[in-house]
Amino acid sequence: MEVTGTLGSPSATSTIEGTRLPAPDPTFGGEIKEDALSSEPWWPPRIVPPPQAPNVLLIITDDAGFGVPSTFGGVIPTPTMDRLAQEGLRYTNIHSTALCSPTRAALITGRNHHSAGFGVISEQSTGFPGYNSIIPEDKATIGKILRDNGYATSWFGKNHNTPAFAASQAGPFDQWPAGMGFEYFYGFVGGDANQWQPNLFRNTTQIYPFTGQPEWNLVTGMADDAIAYLGRLNQTVPDKPFFVKYAPGATHAPHHPTKEWVEKIRAMHLFDDGWNKLQARIFENQKRLGVIPADTELAPWPEKVLKNWEDLSAEEQKLYIRQVEVFAAYAAYSDHEIGRVIQAIEDMGKLENTLIIYINGDNGTSAEGGPFGTPNEVAFFNGVSVPVEAQMKWYDTWGTEQTYNHMSAGWSWAFDAPFTWFKQNASKLGGIRQNMAISWPARITDKGGLRTQFMHVIDVVPTLLEVSGIPAPEYVDGIKQAPIEGTSFAYTFDKENADEPSRHKTQYFEMMGQWALYHEGWLLSTEVNRAPWEAYGPANTDPLNNQVLELYDLTKDYSQSRNIADQHPDKVKELKAMFIAEAKKYQVFPMDASVAARLGAPRPNITAGRSEFVYTQPMTGLPQGDSPVLLNSSYTITAEITVPEGGAEGMILTSGGRFAGYGFYLLKGKPVFLWNLIDLERIKWEGPDVLTPGRHTVEFAFDYDGIGAGTLRYNSFSGLGRSGTGTLKVDGKTVDTRKMEKTLPMILQWDEAFDIGSDTLTGVNDADYQPPFPLTAKLEKLTIKVDRPQLSEADIEKLKSAMRNNSSSE
Repeated sequence: MEVTGTLGSPSATSTIEGTRLPAPDPTFGGEIKEDALSSEPWWPPRIVPPPQAPNVLLIITDDAGFGVPSTFGGVIPTPTMDRLAQEGLRYTNIHSTALCSPTRAALITGRNHHSAGFGVISEQSTGFPGYNSIIPEDKATIGKILRDNGYATSWFGKNHNTPAFAASQAGPFDQWPAGMGFEYFYGFVGGDANQWQPNLFRNTTQIYPFTGQPEWNLVTGMADDAIAYLGRLNQTVPDKPFFVKYAPGATHAPHHPTKEWVEKIRAMHLFDDGWNKLQARIFENQKRLGVIPADTELAPWPEKVLKNWEDLSAEEQKLYIRQVEVFAAYAAYSDHEIGRVIQAIEDMGKLENTLIIYINGDNGTSAEGGPFGTPNEVAFFNGVSVPVEAQMKWYDTWGTEQTYNHMSAGWSWAFDAPFTWFKQNASKLGGIRQNMAISWPARITDKGGLRTQFMHVIDVVPTLLEVSGIPAPEYVDGIKQAPIEGTSFAYTFDKENADEPSRHKTQYFEMMGQWALYHEGWLLSTEVNRAPWEAYGPANTDPLNNQVLELYDLTKDYSQSRNIADQHPDKVKELKAMFIAEAKKYQVFPMDASVAARLGAPRPNITAGRSEFVYTQPMTGLPQGDSPVLLNSSYTITAEITVPEGGAEGMILTSGGRFAGYGFYLLKGKPVFLWNLIDLERIKWEGPDVLTPGRHTVEFAFDYDGIGAGTLRYNSFSGLGRSGTGTLKVDGKTVDTRKMEKTLPMILQWDEAFDIGSDTLTGVNDADYQPPFPLTAKLEKLTIKVDRPQLSEADIEKLKSAMRNNSSSE
């Protein structure tokens, strides 16, 4: 039976199949046409999409620049993307936001990232509408729209669009995939995850499929689950179209491929001659394949930022080759597993009418490993660079569960060829230009065709709505919807439109104070004033105006190599005014150039306003964004326990894991408190005596010497990461005292949890125990008291004076 009007939020073109009803039902909001009743009654009513609606597999990888896949000139084998490009279309002019979760928010809403509340990642969110990491209800996701129009919707892999302060099992779940219209979710919540032991969820329940399986890896586990899901769907409701958002963690750090794939890549010797020659090889491949114009220029190597390969020591070259081989293995491994999912769709006989969109990367290649790379990405987020000689300790275990690894930025520069700069740099094409392959055998006949029209990830949603015959809803869940801000590129599917001018004419870019404006071939952009690894230090206080502006004519200068701002001052002025208008329209203001400082900024938290926390039973899995924050503060942790006859051991309290965190536990009956300082140093307090049977109070108190995170309000890191003295007590008696000369300033390992009574995922000290290390004493009560420093009037005046001096020097 066909229903006119709307059913909740579905479009008027959808239909409901079901049994005869005696009269029009006001619940459905429309007239029921009796001559359209099914001869085979079915209940409950089922929404059926328009007949032309295809299945959709939307793939977006992580942190992979324009020159990574072989399809677009790269040297890393990506046969799945190659196959899709050969059978469908290649796109060389689609853009991201320069950072991961902002790009994904734009991708699933069809709105600009600031419009969707994701001016930055959630861990850097602030209270302004464009930066609060909350997707508004008037900007429904494509998952919700398609679900409400009869699609089966699912999301696999990375979910970095749930606010960090809503990621616990207490919810709320409206910003989880299930709350955003995705009926099934299998993946991790946050920016990245250990692929060997991830913080993994099925819907909103944490799961541990890797337990007891040391060879298990999420890249394969996720493909297995997607294949199983699609199989269940196909056997249960074979005529129901599906929408799958498939978002592997590759190639975001940590780079965790299997040993098999590392060996495959190593045997190919792709990188032995270094990053300068790699960049040149990719550049020539791109010209040969025709994916860049023949007259494209390659900018000189940035010698002031990154060394030439020939200037490195033999040890540096050895380490960096190992780093990039693991990265390449991760990319190739992920592409292979994506191929398995596509093969499953083909085996079901559904590939012909499945629209596959494969976007390579959500920003340019990441340079957050810095010039040296790192065995532990958590070190980067705490402002620590690990020297090459120290990294060699992990050479043989690089990419295994013993590392949270990232590669040198030299490789990242090469992989962004023919463009310059990296992820985070929103003013350079190396940060925002992606590539894409699209296959839809039932519709696309120009096999291997090339499309060069300007596009942005906000264009994906309107494209999907157009090809499925579903108009953008005026209301969703009773809430009037804001207009879609992207432009459909479905017109490019037809061969006769291969050379049609782009319908997306104007697009702004902004990320942490670096910005750009594209308009009909022109690009106004700010000069790069910060490498991505330079995240600490005072921020530009006027990022709109305190900038050097550059101008490029991309119709003649494909790689953004010739700055012509001096030749066209009126065009610079015109485009800056246009950027300001776009920025006002899409909630970019107030613009903020701070980077790491925003990690420590106050934000919603279920612990906000509390300084005392009491627990009386074991609890695991509480994420960092919803647990008590001890950094840059004094604190006291008191555990009241009862030791049974025969003694006890196990974890009382831990937060973090192998790559940064703390633990309070009983080791062979003795109390221990340990700080893991980014896997480079461990500071341990330990009682000399085994606890006797009976009730005991064990306490760890830390007296912090710094003035706290309040200094961030004044563009200063001076209150963070300072020293302090820790004291371990048993039954009121001091048993160990030790001073920490430095502390973690910003963050613990974000993909680990706050656990009481046992330790999930990885432990803070492998030499002492292996998880889950359950507490065999009875926990009577655990109390945490946090004493956060408060700035004095003198502190504030000093900080204000320093901020004024910094501003005047700019």
